[in-house]
Amino acid sequence: MKRNTTIAAASVLALTASAALAEGELNIYNWGNYTNPEMIEKFEKEFDVTVNLDGYDSNETMLAKVQAGNTGYDIVVPGDYMVKVMIEQDLLEEVKPNEMENFGNVDPKWVDVWWDEGRNYSIPYQWGTTSFTVDTEVFDGDIDTLALMFDAPEPLKGRINMLNDMNDVINAGLRYLGYGRCNGNPDEMKEVLELLMKAKADWRTMDYSTIEKLTSGDVDLSQTWNGAAMRARAQRPSLKYAYPKEGFTGWMDNVAVLKGAPNLENAKLFINFMMEPENAAMTSNFARYANGIKGSEEFMDAEMLEAPEIVMPADAPDPDFVTPCPQEVVDLYNKVWTRLKQ
Repeated sequence: MKRNTTIAAASVLALTASAALAEGELNIYNWGNYTNPEMIEKFEKEFDVTVNLDGYDSNETMLAKVQAGNTGYDIVVPGDYMVKVMIEQDLLEEVKPNEMENFGNVDPKWVDVWWDEGRNYSIPYQWGTTSFTVDTEVFDGDIDTLALMFDAPEPLKGRINMLNDMNDVINAGLRYLGYGRCNGNPDEMKEVLELLMKAKADWRTMDYSTIEKLTSGDVDLSQTWNGAAMRARAQRPSLKYAYPKEGFTGWMDNVAVLKGAPNLENAKLFINFMMEPENAAMTSNFARYANGIKGSEEFMDAEMLEAPEIVMPADAPDPDFVTPCPQEVVDLYNKVWTRLKQ
């Protein structure tokens, strides 16, 4: 993106001054097991700031806590669609990352995004896909189909973990049946419910702790995210990540600042810090996802550049980036989810 050089220069001076004065605390609310401790330690030493980290397991959990107010958090890491929701609800501070010193490092394809066009509120953290991974020693057939979760072959019956996530589970069901997302058709959603209820008999658990479920041997297939799949494979080499022909979800998590953040200047420092290629790479090397920062590849582990969980096959369908559904569709999803979880 072409930037106004006068504004950019002013931003450099402002950030330099802030850096010299930085002290105190920064309170980060991020997904669990998703923050590199070494990267946090580097930030603390560089700016003489104490970082306090708390975790959540879903966008909705984070949103509910923020909506309740008085969290004390400065930084949150919402998914793409949740950034849009939080901007519309006036829950994020317009910190103008696009005027910060390191914004030129953001990959242009992640600047004019639908959830924060021009990047006035957020920056890329990591991006990836949601599919599933399976032990190929337990099941040696074709894994690139959602049938393994919804019409489980005998070796996988009772050995499946699904994410405890309404959107991921229902959207996968919709794809398997050939229906589009944000489906408000009551008859088609009834079919989805019937599919999920039948498949549930073959599921062992519904849990976000996918790495632990897989590496402990508790399950042989888990719906999961590609970076988590790579981390699990490091401990269980027979695991393979699937790219189902029916489709799968793409997503990007983003660093943003909460409205009224108690440590606003330190939060801005952190935003700029995370746009440094080396710092973005530290996050990717830890959590095993791609990021949206140019030049970070130079600092990333070599295996990240060729891992099958990161580099999609040429014949894989394009990932489907999830957008928010109308409220009436959300209500219908909630009814299906409530029935499924009973």
